[in-house]
Parts: sequence; C-alpha cells; structure tokens
Amino acid sequence: MRLASPLNTNKIMAMKTWCLWVSIVAFYCSGAFAQNAYKNESLPATTRATDLLHRLTLEEKVMLLGYRNQAIPRLHIPAYNWWSEGLHGVARAGEATIFPQAIGMAASFNEQLMQQVGNVISTEARAKHNLASHKGNRGMYVGLTYWSPNINIFRDPRWGRGQETYGEDPYLTSVMGIAYVKGMQGTDSNHLKIAAAAKHFVAHSGPENKRDYFNAEVSDFDLNNTYLYAFKKLTLNGVAGIMTAYNEVNGVPNSVNIGLLKNLIRNKWGFKGYIVTDCGALDDVYSTHKYLKDGPAAAAAAIKAGINLDCSSVLQSDITAAIDRKLITDADVDSALLPLLTTQVKLGFYDNPLKSKYRTFKGDSIHTRKHIALARKMAQQSMVLLKNSLNVLPLHRDTLKSIMVVGPNAASIDALVGSYHGTGSKLVNFVEGITAAVSKGTRVEYDLGCGETDTTHFGGIWAAGNADVTVAVLGLSPVNEGEAGDAFLSNSGGDRTSLSLPASQIAFLKALRVAVNKPIIVVLTGGSAINIDEIEPYADAIIMAWYPGEQGGNALADILFGKVSPSGHLPVTFYKTLKDVPAFDNYTMKDRTYRYYEHEVAYGFGYGLSYTQFMYGGLKVTANDKFIVATYDVTNIGKMAADDVEQIYIRYGPGIGFPNRELKGINRITLKPGESKHVVYKIPTEELAKWDANTKTMRVFPGSYELFVGKDAYGILVRSKFGVE
Repeated sequence: MRLASPLNTNKIMAMKTWCLWVSIVAFYCSGAFAQNAYKNESLPATTRATDLLHRLTLEEKVMLLGYRNQAIPRLHIPAYNWWSEGLHGVARAGEATIFPQAIGMAASFNEQLMQQVGNVISTEARAKHNLASHKGNRGMYVGLTYWSPNINIFRDPRWGRGQETYGEDPYLTSVMGIAYVKGMQGTDSNHLKIAAAAKHFVAHSGPENKRDYFNAEVSDFDLNNTYLYAFKKLTLNGVAGIMTAYNEVNGVPNSVNIGLLKNLIRNKWGFKGYIVTDCGALDDVYSTHKYLKDGPAAAAAAIKAGINLDCSSVLQSDITAAIDRKLITDADVDSALLPLLTTQVKLGFYDNPLKSKYRTFKGDSIHTRKHIALARKMAQQSMVLLKNSLNVLPLHRDTLKSIMVVGPNAASIDALVGSYHGTGSKLVNFVEGITAAVSKGTRVEYDLGCGETDTTHFGGIWAAGNADVTVAVLGLSPVNEGEAGDAFLSNSGGDRTSLSLPASQIAFLKALRVAVNKPIIVVLTGGSAINIDEIEPYADAIIMAWYPGEQGGNALADILFGKVSPSGHLPVTFYKTLKDVPAFDNYTMKDRTYRYYEHEVAYGFGYGLSYTQFMYGGLKVTANDKFIVATYDVTNIGKMAADDVEQIYIRYGPGIGFPNRELKGINRITLKPGESKHVVYKIPTEELAKWDANTKTMRVFPGSYELFVGKDAYGILVRSKFGVE
C-alpha cells in the first residue's frame, strides 16, 4: 500500500473532522437528540452535563481531563483543545484586533471601555472558532475557552509578566477583571459567549526563573487583603474558570493545595466553574517541587484538591494508576469532570449548531473598522502624560514645518504588541502615526537613533537639530521583559534587575539634548515602572505609552496634536529607586506598592496629567452598615474638553498592617470647558473589611476613616472624615 503524503494525511484528517461535524448536524436534524438529555437545550446545564457524564466510559472520562481532548464519535463529540489566549485580543491565531497590553488598558481606569474590549475579543474568538472548525482545525488557540485575564497583583516592578496584569492595586485589578469577563462571557448566566479563566492562582508574581519550584511565603494578612481579593471578586461575578500557578504557597504547590482550592474557592466562595493547572504545573509537583513522588500521586492529589483540567498530560496518563492504587475513586473522576462538561454545555457544544446566535460570525467579524476604532480609543486612554514643561504639548501642527522621530522603538512592532498578541496587516507604529497626522507638506524624518548597547555611536542627532520638534521613542520591549522563554534577551528569565532604561538610550537622549535646543518629547514603551529621574532633565515632555497595540501610532499622534487630551493614569508606582523595596522573592506587602510604601516616589499610583484642569468641591460623606456615600462637584476650569478620572481613596485609622491609603472607587466623566457635574458615588461598607488575626476572618473594624478624592494616591483634592460603628 502506498503511504499517504503529509499533505494527503492532513486532507484525510480534515475530511474526517468535517464528516463528524456533518454527522452532528444530521444527528440534530434527525430528532435523535430527543432521546439524549445532554442534547436537550431546554434542560439546565448541570442536568445535561450529568447525563453526558453517565454515558462516558472511564477511559473516555480520563481522556477529557487533559486540555487536548480526542473526539468521541459514538456520542458525536468532536476533538477539542482547551488552550486559547486573549489577554488583549485573540492571540496566536492569526489576524485579530490587537488592543493595548493589559497594563496599558488598566491605565485607562475605564471599566466600561474594558467591557467593550472584552466583547470585541469574544466576537473575534467566536469567528475564529467557526472558521477553524469549518476547516477541520480543532487545535490550539481556536477554541472557546480563553485563559485570561491575568489578575495577579503586580507587587514588584521587576516582574517581567507584570505587563499582563492590571497593575498593583487589588481594587483596580478586580474592577478591570470583572469588566473584561463580562465582555468575554456575556451577561447570560446560562450561556457563555466565551469562557474566561482568571490566572494565576495565587500569590504569583515572580521570580520567573524560579516559578517551577519557588515557594511564596505569605502571611494570612497579605494573602487575604491583597493576593486573594481580585480572585474572590471575579469568582463571585461568574468567571468560568480559574488557572492555578506554578509556585508553592507556604510550602504547598498551588495545583494540589486543597486548603486554597477545595476549601476556599469551592466551599467558601461557592465557585461552580472549572479549575485548570498552568501548563506543566502538575508535572512540577513531583519533578521540581519534589512535593510528591510521582505522576499518579500528583494526579490523585490534584483531583482531591479540586483540579478539573490538566494543561499537560499527567491526569490523562496517571489517573488510572491512581485509581488502581486506591488513591482516588471513579466517583472522584466524575466530580472532577462534571464542571468541564457543564462549561462546554454553556458554550453550546451540544446544542444544535444551526441555532447558535454566533453561527454567522466569520471573517467579516474580525478586525472590523469598529474594532480598530475601539483599539485606537483604548490606546488613547491608556497613555499617561508624566511631564509637560511650559505646556509644550499639545503641538500645533499648522505651525510645524518639520518633525524628527527617533529612537529604537519608533518603528518597532514588538513595542506595539507586547506579549500574548495576535497579528495583523494594519499595525500603525509611531513613525507612521505621526506622519499620517500632519500635512504632506510637513517634513517628517525618522532615524533609529541608537542600538542595544553602544553608548557612543548615535544617529539622527544632526537631523533633530534641524527640526522644529523631536519625538524620541525609547523604552523596553517584550524581548527584554516578559514570560520566561519569551523574553529571550532578558538576563534573568524574563524579569528585570533594574528600573533603568538601557544605558545606550540614556546616553543617546543626553547627546540629543546637547545638540537640540527645541522641544524634545520622550515617549516610553514598556510594561512596568521606569526610572524617570534619569531622563527627566533632558525631556520637555514625557508620555508613558506602555505597549499600546496596533493603533499605538495613531493614538500617540492624537495626543501629541491635541485631538484628545491625555487621560491615562499610572496603575503602578514609579519608584525612584529599588533600594527601599524588599527583595524580589520576598512576598510581604510591607514597603510595596502605594498602599504600603513609606518612602518618596517619582510618580505615584494614579498619576497622570491632562491638557486641562479640574476643580473639586462640596464633598460630603455619609456611612452606614451598607454603604459609604460620597457626593461632590467637579468642574472643568480649563479650555479643552477632556475626560476626568476621579479616584476615590480610603484612609484607615490606626491598625496593625493597615494600608496607608487604598483605592475604592473610580469614576471617568467627560466635561466641556466650564461644565460641572454633581457626582454621587456609593462604596459598599464591606469594602473596608480587613483580615482579623484573632477571628481568622475578614471584617470591618469600627472607628474613624477618611475618604478623599485625589488626582493620584498622594494628591488629595478634597477630603472628609466619617465613622463606622
């Protein structure tokens, strides 16, 4: 017999998958589904999932506990891969709208816009799934289960993966995370547009090069007040999945931690969704943590702890052996599998595909004009104006004759997309965005400026001296900071060891300042805090652009030329130095983030300048056992319409370990010049709860508190004290 070529083999596999898909449709049309409760769309999801569970053999059940599911033809179940990524757009699956990296979207402080982003991502995800399924592609990154958002607390600026998070504050992280999940999953509790999964549970924020064996030692106070906060909020707001982290917490690997998974997430929080290990984390339990002796022991411990899905092959390979050893039972396997099947039912896996309201999502649902416009709007609101000497910005394009754009990131795709990204043919870098924003009669030049390490040889300096304004795009890229392996130029496994920009960039900026006596606008890319003090004297204006996504160039131009006023705010503290921050592998919150840091900062959490000014007044605060109600007036006293991001903080009375200040409310409004608005903002009183070491519970401590509206965590605009009994 002649062997099939690889091409023919692929065609044969695609034909088999297509035939299975056709048979599923035929199965529904035949009326046979009436005899199968799991196909009955009128029944509750759990009832349907339970029916399907009882039809499976043990061998089939075990196979479904790994992220790569094989087809089960006798039940008309196609193959499925659970692993898809959508951190800031559908990732690793071809063309998709690329939004700003998560840390940039957090800087918008705009939960409504975040929900719109989530909705677009899920629409494109559904379309990708439909197109891939039609081609017989049931592989990675084209499914309906997305392992995002990353809601770890960005406790230390050295962590390379901090760019994937919503910053250092638990409240902001939860607000943005909930908005993302609502957008991704939709608001129908019985049906999921896409199943989101919050990661990485828990106390996971570096070091990257130790993550497979690291033990995070965390106090009960920090665990409950900081690290668990956002996970609890997303769980109570219906997130479909949770992914466990690689590391240990107080000596127990997260993926087999029965106290945190089963006792806390399942029993105390009432989580009904599925829990998946990070990829390879279950192997780590015995191979790197040395916590258990082998795969069957790890598989059994994971099932007992509450794991449902393994992003590796330990459960699929070793569950049977674990049962033979009597470490677990068949009933344990059933309990583990049921949430997975329930999730699939809610996603419509066993519904008539011809009735799906998402069946029409195809190529024309991906990267549409509206989606691109949303990416541009989010990029606009993500950028943070840190300095604007003598109001050099906005630039007046009508009077500019020449612009010099320089810097290693000015034309960089990497500096736009960050980590976990899609691809596209319409990415707009900073050079392109600035060039498109001015008339064709305006002279725009570009030069790389400097290299990775050379501190003496530069380009573009003479040309900059002949321009009316210079825009220098400096900063980091995801090859210098990010996940272990992806940030391949990092010398510390993806993490950073310093807050400084590369020495070559600092030297280049200094040389530029010596040669140029006209405005220099510095634009910084990156996913973390940067030492601004080293470059501030040489720049007339500084904008933190993060990794702004595919529309980064257009969004920057919109801000530079005053089409919009900058309204982004820092979701992390920009420290002056790391000498007062605890060691990277120390998980105490003491002297970390704006909530606990006791030293001078360069730019505080929440900092961000505007092209206009806002005035606050008339703050009144009342409190009872249900709500704290703050009322105040805000007025745009400047000359430009702009968004104001009101940040509402709580200061606590004396208490051991209590935060110095803590964000508990955000409110973004648009005001025209001279326009005022009366704001009424409610904060649930339970938001004041802190860990009580005596009762081992979270509770609200009676006493005196202060509420203030601030321009950032340190800039108090109006304040008022109130009491809680």
